[in-house]
Formats: sequence, structure tokens, C-alpha cells
Amino acid sequence: MIVNDYADIALAVDADGVHLGQEDLPVEEARKIIGRDKLIGISTHNREQARDAEQAGADYIGFGPIYPTATKDAGTVQGLENLRTIRQTVSIPIIAIGGINQSNAGDVIQAGADGVAVISAILSADDMQQKALDMVLIVSKARSQYQELGGAR
Repeated sequence: MIVNDYADIALAVDADGVHLGQEDLPVEEARKIIGRDKLIGISTHNREQARDAEQAGADYIGFGPIYPTATKDAGTVQGLENLRTIRQTVSIPIIAIGGINQSNAGDVIQAGADGVAVISAILSADDMQQKALDMVLIVSKARSQYQELGGAR
């Protein structure tokens, strides 16, 4: 379980880590709170933020929005080309977010994401459990294909 925004709450509930936004606690300060054994992720929206997050010690980055999304105002759509650029910029895992669904999740993985964060694609489904399983299978298949084509992660 990853707690959003609050390192102190992540520590208090013994979560696996914390995910920070650009306006939240700096990675270095969050690390002091939750320690070395917990994960820290940070939302990024450009190459500089991604590079800074990695240099600060983040374990992974969230990057997006990849596609338009109505879930929240997440800024300018980044698209697959920018995702490819971020993949070449950082070596830590990238979790893509924003407008990702069954029809485009494979493309996102093929562009270099290690995983996807989805909200409406699952919450809007009649059978959320089945939709989540479908997404896991799509991502797993795309990751295998990416690695077969020489993508290193």
C-alpha cells in the first residue's frame, strides 16, 4: 500500500511507501521520515522533474498525464513521445498515469512505462475486479513483448 502525499501517515500505518506530488514534501525529507526500507514515488510532468526525482533518491516516478483525463486536473497531456524521452532520461521505474485504459495500456508499456496507474478505467466498469484483472494481463503481455524486442528494464 502506498499512501498519497503524507510520509508521516505512511509511517504510522506501516505502508509500503508514500507517493509525493511536486508541491509536497521533498523526497529527501520524506526519506528521513519513512526510512530506507519504504518506497518513495513522485509525480513528474517533464524531463527535469524526472531527473531531479531520481537524483533525490525516489524509487519510482509517476509520469503524465499520458492522455487526456477527466479524473483530475493533471496538467498538460504528455503523450507517448514524452514518455519515451523520460524512459531515456531515468533508470528508475516509471508508472504512467492519465487517461490509460484497456485500449491504450499496451502502447504505454511499449513506450517505456514499467506500469500504469488507472482510476476511471476500473472504477467505471460494471465488474471492477474483472477489469482490473484484464488490465494486469494487458500490461503483463505488453511488458513481455517489450522485453522480447530488446527493451531493457
